[in-house]
Amino acid sequence: MKKTFETTPSPDLFRKLALALPEAIESSHMGAPDFRIHDRIFATLAYGEKGLGTLKLTPEQQAGVLADAPELFTPAPGGWGRMGMTLVRLDAPEAVLAGALSTAFHHVLSKQTAKKRVSTTKAPRSRLQ
Repeated sequence: MKKTFETTPSPDLFRKLALALPEAIESSHMGAPDFRIHDRIFATLAYGEKGLGTLKLTPEQQAGVLADAPELFTPAPGGWGRMGMTLVRLDAPEAVLAGALSTAFHHVLSKQTAKKRVSTTKAPRSRLQ
């Protein structure tokens, strides 16, 4: 059974933990606060008014957090959820929020690192082609 909120949990802790990650910045996406590393979103407060934060996870990471704490995590609605976007309750314990944000942060960072490696290993194209 999911807990209902008498008052909406504050996004302050989520924001503080997200911004404590190296080089993380706060920006805005479609009118909602988001958190980025190198201009790529790893978390948002798009559902903040509902007491939820959003995390960019892999489907495998999402399955893990859902198995570990189904009372705190749920897939985002629709196709986003099937791709790994995951909602987390803002009233989750600090350690849970910190771990989940770190997982999302490192997922996005590793995708950026992999993309850089691929682009630097491609042979340069000849101007004559």
